Amino acid sequence: MIKSNFKDYQLSSEILKAISMLNFESPTKVQEQVIPAALEDKDIIVKSQTGSGKTAAFAIPICQLVDWDENKPQALVIVPTRELAIQVQEDIFNIGRFKRIKVAALYGKSPFYIQEKELKQKTHVVVGTPGRIIDHIERGTFDTSNIKYLVIDESDEMLNMGFVDDIETIIGSLPKKRVTMLLSATMPKDIEVLCTKYMKQPIHVEIEEESSSADRISQERYAVDHNDKIKLLRDITIVENPDSCIIFCNTKQKVDEVYDELTNLKYTCEKIHGGMEQRDRLRVMKDFKQGYFRYLVATDVAARGIDIDNISLVINYDIPQDRESYVHRIGRTGRISREGRAITFVTRYEGKFLKDIQKYIGKEIPLKERPEEEIINNSKQEFVEKINSSPEFKETKGAPLDKEIMKLHINAGKKTKMRPVDIVGTLCSIEGMTAEDIGIINVLDVSTFVEILNNKGEMVFQELQNKNIKGRPRKVSKAEM
Repeated sequence: MIKSNFKDYQLSSEILKAISMLNFESPTKVQEQVIPAALEDKDIIVKSQTGSGKTAAFAIPICQLVDWDENKPQALVIVPTRELAIQVQEDIFNIGRFKRIKVAALYGKSPFYIQEKELKQKTHVVVGTPGRIIDHIERGTFDTSNIKYLVIDESDEMLNMGFVDDIETIIGSLPKKRVTMLLSATMPKDIEVLCTKYMKQPIHVEIEEESSSADRISQERYAVDHNDKIKLLRDITIVENPDSCIIFCNTKQKVDEVYDELTNLKYTCEKIHGGMEQRDRLRVMKDFKQGYFRYLVATDVAARGIDIDNISLVINYDIPQDRESYVHRIGRTGRISREGRAITFVTRYEGKFLKDIQKYIGKEIPLKERPEEEIINNSKQEFVEKINSSPEFKETKGAPLDKEIMKLHINAGKKTKMRPVDIVGTLCSIEGMTAEDIGIINVLDVSTFVEILNNKGEMVFQELQNKNIKGRPRKVSKAEM
């Protein structure tokens, strides 16, 4: 029986509180089918379009099922890209926030030793890209002996990127007795083979939305000469005047070119591609999510699974050369039943790519005439006003949870033999505090961070100014969330 309210599932009060504060009003279609099956420890194959709520579909039951007291990782989520690893980590962390679920993210271009230290502490869930997960397994820094739940997310992209052998290597290191969930927007034959080989009587969940992303998103195309693309891009953006827009290019060199052109035209924009430093990519994605600039020029690194609310327009400056990429690109707009808009530029030599895409989505993308000069000129003033105004700032997804949580920094860590139990003991000795008011504790070499829940942070902060921790006074300060 389909349950249309999260309270109908056997979920703890901590999980229900988090999803309520995250504004999960009722389960999406994919969540209605996946959550109860996962809670019953069933293997599941999910085919569902991007933007349908797949991450929460597996994150909610995983957060419910993991045993908080177990120190070894119990769930592993494999994803194709670093950006997606970070996003899925944040999503699981937010859902498990009040249960104090610790989630580690393992991905390349990030210091190995920092990830190693994190894994040495209590970790409930690991999210990572295949190569870095294998590095940790081979070096003995990631103990997979207690993994009970395996999630292979965006598996069709994993296949496209040549990760199937890596996934099989990882699966070979896991306990045979486990729950396996595989999620994909498309279901190529190679993935079906993977499912047959490693899953036990899986439940098949295929969600056909009443309005698929291809139907819900208004799609148009423009015929253009290669040398005229920048002018067309400028004309289109003036007329469309979007609040937020992703412009997709096929190569990092083209991203750099388009970004430079738009910067010269005074657009508020940033760029993201695989040739950038990881910290810069993270900063750009964070700032775009929060609305610090309107235009993001990107390669497909930003197309897969990156969940940003209310992107009003996607422009394929270069038509993608494979049909799945088209679906994932335009899926950045029109998230979870919202309306969206996508425009594709097509040169005279790219007809075969267009034909393949149209066959795949089952409809023709209408060809539009370029905007007339009069329309462009009439739109310029409003466009300039928006370009010169500050975009609306957007809260991060976890911001509502942060409002009743305070993170404190204590200037003592492993090198001074500080342990989580020492922190818990001190905090529980404060009148009005219980173990339920203590969130995630992270003990580093010379520092400790602890989250205080239930709006008790300020009271605890004041009490700790004059209270010993492990027999000595410690400097305690407020930390950024």
